[in-house]
Amino acid sequence: SEASSKWLNAVSDPMTNIHTFPACMALADLHGDGEYELVVGDLGPDGRQPRLKVLKGTVLRESPLPALPAAAVTFLMESHEPQTPAVAIASGPCVYMYKNLKPYFKFSLPPLPVNPLEQDLWNQAKEDRIDPLTLKEMLEGIREKAEVPLSVQSLRFLQLELSEMEAFVNQHKSKSIKRQTVITTMTTLKKNLADEDAVSCLVLGTESKELLVLDPKAFTILAKMSLPSVPVFLEVSGQFEVEFRLAAACRNGSIYMLRRDSKRPKYCIELSAQPVGLVLVHKVLVVGSNQDSLHGFTHKGKKLWTVQMPAAILAMNLLEQHSRGLQAVMVGLANREVRIYQDKALLDVIRTPEAVTSLCFGRFGREDNTLIMTTQGKEGGGLIMKILKRTAVFAEGGGEVDPLLSQPVKLNVPRKTRIYVDQTLREREAGTAMHQTFQADLYLLRLRAARAYVQALESSLSPVSVTAQEPLKLHAVVQGLGPTFKLTLHLQNTSTARPVLGLVVCFLYNEVLYALPRAFFKVPLLVPGLNYPLETFVKSLSDKGISDIIKVLVLREGQSTPLLSAHINMPMSEGLAAA
Repeated sequence: SEASSKWLNAVSDPMTNIHTFPACMALADLHGDGEYELVVGDLGPDGRQPRLKVLKGTVLRESPLPALPAAAVTFLMESHEPQTPAVAIASGPCVYMYKNLKPYFKFSLPPLPVNPLEQDLWNQAKEDRIDPLTLKEMLEGIREKAEVPLSVQSLRFLQLELSEMEAFVNQHKSKSIKRQTVITTMTTLKKNLADEDAVSCLVLGTESKELLVLDPKAFTILAKMSLPSVPVFLEVSGQFEVEFRLAAACRNGSIYMLRRDSKRPKYCIELSAQPVGLVLVHKVLVVGSNQDSLHGFTHKGKKLWTVQMPAAILAMNLLEQHSRGLQAVMVGLANREVRIYQDKALLDVIRTPEAVTSLCFGRFGREDNTLIMTTQGKEGGGLIMKILKRTAVFAEGGGEVDPLLSQPVKLNVPRKTRIYVDQTLREREAGTAMHQTFQADLYLLRLRAARAYVQALESSLSPVSVTAQEPLKLHAVVQGLGPTFKLTLHLQNTSTARPVLGLVVCFLYNEVLYALPRAFFKVPLLVPGLNYPLETFVKSLSDKGISDIIKVLVLREGQSTPLLSAHINMPMSEGLAAA
């Protein structure tokens, strides 16, 4: 319930039409007025029509993007006043900068060196010295053996049919070959100060297995580092001009650690599954894997803990509560839960109407601790906002009982006793006979249950009639503390159209313990579907606190076999006991 929850529900709109993931969400005071806004790199429905969306309060502004966004961050480019952060959107081979939500600068990745053999082939095609079929055979040979990949132009040419090749060559042979990479991930790194309002550099991960650090003013490349695989998630700490550590989760299922002045990774963490998220919590790298598990590592690659999740991990992000110095990791799961962990301790569980696709925590508007989630809506991406209560305190075990941790735990298994060994030998030797005895007892139990059921039907020992001629239902209610009780019988005709007439009700009871004013009376005409309450009073005669069963029989006039019956367990008379 909301009263016992740590969160206040602020916004829940399933039709916001936001389609994004955690790397494309950021919070910043874009106009320097103290009102923090949500910046979203939106993929658009079905991955079409990508847009930059900015939410301020309840007002959503949009502007188109040239290509699908890979990441969105906000950072300070200059230290002088007024300090208004810029928005950087990584899209394809470019980073688009916005200041005051207006296009400011476009940075393009430098082109990669072209394979000289490929260049020579296209030069020959330009001079009409080779035909398209020979060009295709030669390019296929280069693609299989060369270390330098082919350009996009050559790859597109290899996909064409034979009839389309000549027109493609005539169209592109005069153009110079370019080999361009794209940005896969992006984050920010403080340049020389650790303050919150300090100038930051952009750190880019590219498809060409490189990491680039950009200068925030001139947008020149300050540092370049190589990786064994393509980076997909980045986490950094420190300052570029002092000392920094960089962790890159890559497509080969490994996490590489780099430090200042290192061109290649210093440490490597090999995972047993592909990473789906990476969050730095204090000095612990929290990694989510596609095996539905969460792992904690040090920067040197030592595994600290593992927690198994109840469902697949869809989104991860950092929760930082500055007022209490708390840092935790938020995990969005496919079972419509958002779990908050501090190390392996579960702090809270939030349930959402739809599965969460992205998470973001920070200041929104003028609220310091706001949780923003986007969901997989049926007709469009939804938006949920929750505000952390000022009195809320995260404590270990604050969520539901966590499932058993997947840590190897030694069980205190007792030694095998002589009785256990003898029983095992007996089961091994007489297994067939034991199974036959069990089956015989099971069939006998089923037979007895069937006989008891038939007997109950034949003697009408049931509050519901099973005959189609007399479809009736009976239940009784006892009210009072004693010594006088009010007994109400609710009789109902369950047929669809036929009324029932000529019924009587009879009570069987111990006359030493109870007295009834009428132990036998007629029932009026029962109209189908209506509930008829029949009331009488029962007086308890015993002063020893003894109670008994009163049987209620519903009969048809002139017949001795009851149509249905009910056994009423009378309560103990508290009035006589008190007297």
